[in-house]
Amino acid sequence: MTRRFEQILEAGDRQFDGFFEWLDGQYDEASGGFYYARSSKRSGKFTPDIESTAQALNILERSNLLDRWSGRLKEKAVRFFQSKQDPATGFFYDDDPNMRLDDVMVGRAIGYSLGALHKFTAKPLYPLPEQSEATPEYMASSEAYGQWLRSVSLANSWRGCDRLSNSAPHLLALGPNERESYVMEAFAYLNGIQHPESGLWGEGSRYVQISGTFKLHQFYNRFQVPIPRKEAIYRSLLNALRNDDATDMCYIRNPISLLSSMKPEISGAEMEEIADITLSNMAKLKREDGGFSREIDRSPPAPNVAQVKEGETYPDMPAAVPIGLGEKEGDMNAGTQAVLIRYTLRELAGLPPTHLQAAGHLFIERAGVGE
Repeated sequence: MTRRFEQILEAGDRQFDGFFEWLDGQYDEASGGFYYARSSKRSGKFTPDIESTAQALNILERSNLLDRWSGRLKEKAVRFFQSKQDPATGFFYDDDPNMRLDDVMVGRAIGYSLGALHKFTAKPLYPLPEQSEATPEYMASSEAYGQWLRSVSLANSWRGCDRLSNSAPHLLALGPNERESYVMEAFAYLNGIQHPESGLWGEGSRYVQISGTFKLHQFYNRFQVPIPRKEAIYRSLLNALRNDDATDMCYIRNPISLLSSMKPEISGAEMEEIADITLSNMAKLKREDGGFSREIDRSPPAPNVAQVKEGETYPDMPAAVPIGLGEKEGDMNAGTQAVLIRYTLRELAGLPPTHLQAAGHLFIERAGVGE
């Protein structure tokens, strides 16, 4: 590692000054969950939500802090997620009824909830979804699934590919023999609509397409299928970093996570360039409260809606599920991505893991480790 690269990473770590104090302030002692943003907690209009709580736990785990939790705090976190499970369907839901109408949020919630419970060697209270009242109609047959795949608009690649990717839990609920025809339907379609030159999927800005491609790469990985045109994807990603404005934390994080999952060959010079551009973009989203915002000018009040220009819509736009007031403040979605970026850059560079230094005033210490 060159001295220049060390300086880039050191400057990146200084962006986390005050971050853990901000995280401390998002905790809700009563529920054992975490709020999305300070405005979420201060306004009294919202409650801790599944994604923000799971993301906070991911931050603590990556930062080597979760093991310092007391038994009482761990039990409260387990109860938080278990309380979110619907016994009728096996899925996990927040309080806002619109969340149940967004298949992307439903798919993410079950993944986040099971992942959080697994951290504490706990299990859900009820059986997980199989064929239930929550199973979409497109799962009636592989033909119906294929028709649904082709009906999903990719006018906004990010949203469309997210929807496609979040059909995975329904496929995985099937037995292996029944699942095979669905999987074949999916990859025959996806391979056929990939842009041959860029390696990306769908429409929108280049960062929107890269974000959609990242979502689809997760889908490919779920079924252990190699993604086509990796070299073309890598070239498109580099072009975006060098030439496009990253106005959303997802546009900063998704390329890094895509690189991590694709594992292309990256030269030392390109790795230095990638880290420099990424951390410079991330610094623009650092906020005075110690956290990071998802968007360049605010924390989006309903992060389930993909970023679009004011007044713009796109097919299949979901109903908004607000969890904050949309102020220029740190939010948990951006915070967990910033931490992930920090650790993933070191992994991509082949460096041993080193942890961020947390402040000494966190609730994990006030609550009493080992209670």
